[in-house]
Amino acid sequence: MSNLTTDNPVALQALMDETIFGNGFDFQSELPTYPMQEESNAHVQAVVQTSSEMKDTSYVAVGIGEAQQAVPSQVVSGSHAVNHLEVLGGEFIYQGNKEQGILFILRYEQYPYFSPAALDAFEKTIGALKLTKETVAVLNLANSHNPNDFKRIMQFFQPTKIILLGVEPASLKLPFIEHNSYMKGRIATVFNTFSFEEMFVDVNKKKLFWNEFKTFIVS
Repeated sequence: MSNLTTDNPVALQALMDETIFGNGFDFQSELPTYPMQEESNAHVQAVVQTSSEMKDTSYVAVGIGEAQQAVPSQVVSGSHAVNHLEVLGGEFIYQGNKEQGILFILRYEQYPYFSPAALDAFEKTIGALKLTKETVAVLNLANSHNPNDFKRIMQFFQPTKIILLGVEPASLKLPFIEHNSYMKGRIATVFNTFSFEEMFVDVNKKKLFWNEFKTFIVS
């Protein structure tokens, strides 16, 4: 990968001033996979989903060689769906927890966060690195409540690691970042990669993502 530098004043200001971008991460050897933490019993008991609904959501996650069926993030109770991980109110509506400083940014028009298949892939992928939905933050920019403003995102979430899943950096007024490359700033590092839907149909994209993502998370 080539180094990325910018003198874009908007991007520099958005990353809290005096930010210098570049890469320099060394690739690491293949990491062992770790089992995901189980959903709480209360969540599991509340899930109502037939096998016919789940038949199209199995996916071999990037870097993981075992296929499993998807478990939805929403718990279905009667005709109402409740996302127990969603944080409502405030400047942003998001899912999960921002305390660890890991923020996934995506743009799904048809879903609150992920499509069912993408959710399955997401859980397995972060699970291989000892992360769960409860320990990372997920922000959907397609939600009309959420500002598409990188400076406000930085101020609210205060992340140290940001993953753009199929979100064009230009849409946040960031400089161009190649896929599976980084912009390393003084406050946070932005990792730009494909959406899970793009990776589903291209094995090479999955491999490229996994090789960089595992290095990015453990660094």
